[in-house]
Amino acid sequence: MRKKGKLGAAALLVGLAAMLALPMIRCGTDQPMRSQGSDATLPALPPTPLFDPDSAYAFVAKQVSFGPRVPGSPQHAACADWMVAKLKGYGSEVTEQKGTVKAFNGKELPLRNIIASFNPLAKERILLLAHYDTRPFADKDEERPHEPILGANDGGSGVGILLELARHLSAKEHGPGIDMLFTDVEDYGQPSGAMGIDEKSIDTWALGSQHFAKNPHVAGYSARFGILLDMCGAKDARFYREALSMKYAPAIVAKVWRTADAIGHSDRFVQETKFFVGTDDHLPINERLRIPTIDIIEFHESTNAFHPSWHTHDDDMDVIDPATLDAVGRTVLEVVWKER
Repeated sequence: MRKKGKLGAAALLVGLAAMLALPMIRCGTDQPMRSQGSDATLPALPPTPLFDPDSAYAFVAKQVSFGPRVPGSPQHAACADWMVAKLKGYGSEVTEQKGTVKAFNGKELPLRNIIASFNPLAKERILLLAHYDTRPFADKDEERPHEPILGANDGGSGVGILLELARHLSAKEHGPGIDMLFTDVEDYGQPSGAMGIDEKSIDTWALGSQHFAKNPHVAGYSARFGILLDMCGAKDARFYREALSMKYAPAIVAKVWRTADAIGHSDRFVQETKFFVGTDDHLPINERLRIPTIDIIEFHESTNAFHPSWHTHDDDMDVIDPATLDAVGRTVLEVVWKER
């Protein structure tokens, strides 16, 4: 995840009122318009499963137990193997994308994206994604800045939530199928001190999602929408409408924030837009695959950007709170479960 620099004017904000004024346009986002009275004839959906925050917390802790998950390290490989086994155990069809990418410093890095597909025969899809690699150096820490971080929040939290969702998705037989994309080499980007605000550094981040966007696991891949989870586990975290998400997928932001409000999490999902993300895994998905994809990511008032533990050695299990995992996990599960 790269914090924003001087990347031009703030992302364009699309008026939701204008969208609501065109109810017959689907935009590949919200539910399609149905004829009057048709809702009464639709079969009832099975109840949304209960998201278990303690299970999600345990999944985060398990990742951290491997140590820093830096691409090319034994810890990274062991964690990826564990994730693949879990996802297969939950009934998904797992595809791995393996290759090599070049880091900002010219180093060749092994790439291993993991895609887990639930109900793979369903034509319509929803994409959920999170990165599982961790920062190879603590460049925001004054102590041991050249050593890798544990990445409990930045890396572990999004994966932990998705793995808990995966426990339930084999039972979802209605509506679109779900694809989970666990991206690699997201957090190996150019340190901010070296290139500063040079926009060229943007492309050194999110290498796994860039690879996926250019080489999807299915030819011609598309999805109704996508939801990226990044830094979703810290205590008292609040999630503002991220500006790039509002630029590319305002209707999906509205859907998710509306759902959060309906299930009692309006205190977490704030109806205010913040421009604090320079790039993230959702950007290649939006720009190349044209899948409207949003980023659920914490905005912290004290930094005017990310959580204070970001890219430091403080990003450990002490940061993680099951209540935050629950707020995000329940919201996302409710959104995907209600799709017909």
